Amino acid sequence: MPVHLLQEEMSSSYTTTTTITAPPSKMLQNEGGKLEKTLVHLEEEIRPEMKDDIYDPTYKDKEGPRPKTEYVWRNIILMFLLHLGALYGIILFPTGQFYTWLWVFFYYMMSALGITAGAHRLWSHRTYKARLPLRVFLIICNTMAFQNDVYEWARDHRAHHKFSETDADPHNSRRGFFFSHVGWLLVRKHPAVKEKGSLLDLSDLKAEKVVMFQRKYYKPAILLMCFIVPTLVPWYFWGETFQHSLFLATLLRYTMVLNVTWLVNSAAHLYGYRPYDKNISPRENILVSLGAVGEGFHNYHHSFPYDYSTSEYRWHVNFTTFFIDCMAALGLAYDRKKVSKAAIQARIKRTGDGSYKSG
Repeated sequence: MPVHLLQEEMSSSYTTTTTITAPPSKMLQNEGGKLEKTLVHLEEEIRPEMKDDIYDPTYKDKEGPRPKTEYVWRNIILMFLLHLGALYGIILFPTGQFYTWLWVFFYYMMSALGITAGAHRLWSHRTYKARLPLRVFLIICNTMAFQNDVYEWARDHRAHHKFSETDADPHNSRRGFFFSHVGWLLVRKHPAVKEKGSLLDLSDLKAEKVVMFQRKYYKPAILLMCFIVPTLVPWYFWGETFQHSLFLATLLRYTMVLNVTWLVNSAAHLYGYRPYDKNISPRENILVSLGAVGEGFHNYHHSFPYDYSTSEYRWHVNFTTFFIDCMAALGLAYDRKKVSKAAIQARIKRTGDGSYKSG
């Protein structure tokens, strides 16, 4: 069976998929105002329980001088030491055992899925639903990634979408590449981030038992899953040196996961095309999607944050969508939200930058 037919079968079988359909043909013929209102209504209908990740164009930064930058020296020192250890891991990489290389790749992919399929698409945006075994698996993978617990990650990410490119955006790309990449973790949050973040509806996260369990036991969990397990497995099971296990399988792997995730906030907001909405900063960046297992189609994602694929093209450079579809085939994922082709084309016609190519 050709890949595209298999993809369509897996995307539609075994489980329900909610799709935003285009307006009737008569409505598509109307001028901008009515069409825009109809699309907004459709966008709201696909997830009636979720509104706090939808961009709010009415929010503007307060006028006046910026608050003084406060450096978090503990984070600066720890981040420096982590990257120093990762550099040593790169030096050790050629002398590592083959099984250690496979372990690094496996742990990298599991950590990445904990962010992309878990914290991002499931818990931040509610783009699909997952049964308990899948939720437990994703919370374990997310703990491997150590990027704050899911509750805090999702809160910051919803603020990023709702107040994108303002002071209330935790990693506001208008403050430059370095700030949006890692600098935002090295300084105190802007007061607007705390103010607006505290107003978001997080009741769904508070009601999610696996999320709150992770939050309660997060510190010992990350010590075990992010540092102890990836170090001890190569050393114990196939006799890798402790030095290689620590610097290669743990510090280098963890640093790689961090940086590819950060590239979604930095590079994918600054470099690339905007075929769906030229009025927002996020871009389509295929290189970011390669490293971040599908998260580089960022102009699409910010245009349609309720789409479980974060891309129009599903499996194309998008391992996370493939994973979710496999879980759906097993009955562990369901109610995947997807935007229809007609609705996408209407958005492209209305706000695209003219770079769109059908694929």
